[in-house]
Amino acid sequence: MSIRAHLQCTKGAFTLDAQFEVPLEGVTAVFGPSGCGKSTLLRCIAGLEQASPISELQIGKQTWFKQGQGVAVHERGVGYVSQAPSLFLHLSVQGNLDFALKRRPDQAVQISQQDAVELTGIAPLLERSPETLSGGEKQRVAIARALLGGPKLLLMDEPLAALDVDSKEAILPYLERLSRSVGIPIVYVSHSCDEVARLADYLLLMEGGKIRAQGPLGEVLAKTDSPLARSADAFSVLRCAFQALDPVANLAEFVIEGSEVKLYIPAIDAEGKRFVRVRVSARDVSVCLEQPVGSSILNILPVRLKQIGHPDMKGQVLLSLLPQGSSDVLLARVSAFSCEKLGLQEGMSLYAQVKSVALL
Repeated sequence: MSIRAHLQCTKGAFTLDAQFEVPLEGVTAVFGPSGCGKSTLLRCIAGLEQASPISELQIGKQTWFKQGQGVAVHERGVGYVSQAPSLFLHLSVQGNLDFALKRRPDQAVQISQQDAVELTGIAPLLERSPETLSGGEKQRVAIARALLGGPKLLLMDEPLAALDVDSKEAILPYLERLSRSVGIPIVYVSHSCDEVARLADYLLLMEGGKIRAQGPLGEVLAKTDSPLARSADAFSVLRCAFQALDPVANLAEFVIEGSEVKLYIPAIDAEGKRFVRVRVSARDVSVCLEQPVGSSILNILPVRLKQIGHPDMKGQVLLSLLPQGSSDVLLARVSAFSCEKLGLQEGMSLYAQVKSVALL
């Protein structure tokens, strides 16, 4: 089953015209710059924004909107978590959870309070007032409350945007656990590369109110002609398995999934993890015709040049590389001058270099 939509909505000078289809499972990230229509799209799915009469929205076998007629907000079975937790300040954390349980429809997805509390790690907070909680703690309570409402679909609108770096790092593991543990599909709006790399299974790239690319995360990131590829934030995600830890060098050794190619990652970021997704910024990758000798760079990967993108206005090109034996694509941004000087051609065998400290 899938989420199929063609959503149109006009707000002042801005027009949303988004057409997409993604599986009704896992985490679908909606990614793009501020003002591109991510939140408007999410609010249209929830029924909080009035879509135009020609819009259509199909969730699995249910039609939520068609020909100007839509299912009421309270009947859609949506859990909505925004930047502001919007907890009831006159109730304790436990009181906020009880409120959701009392309002949960009988036919709703039945997630127990114990499971919601364990998934979000809020057991020590139950008797506290929301006013005494940190920003990250409030968001975890808001997520638990949304889960206890029994949603068919969980919508998250930049839930970490208002948090500082430390608070984001503290809450991300809970979101990772949530996406793996509950059978509720999640649509997650963000403009953070880190959040998308860690959480997303599928990706919708937005620009100017439209969906410019869509599909599984790895496939969309590999496109050299997408808005993300054209931006300074272009990145790729490598799926890696833990091999060994060197506590003296403070490095963890991983192997790229499906290959024997090794990656060395700072152990402080990888400690205790058997499998990780490694985000690699395209600007942190360089290429060589021959294997470098005597380099301080530890990650020297044998790759095949899959595709050379067109030069941009700054005289740069995006290279699509395949690590030996892997199906994951590694992107590298180099100058068009270097590309020509090296005589790069699609299909060539190369070596990619990535600093360990650049891996996230």
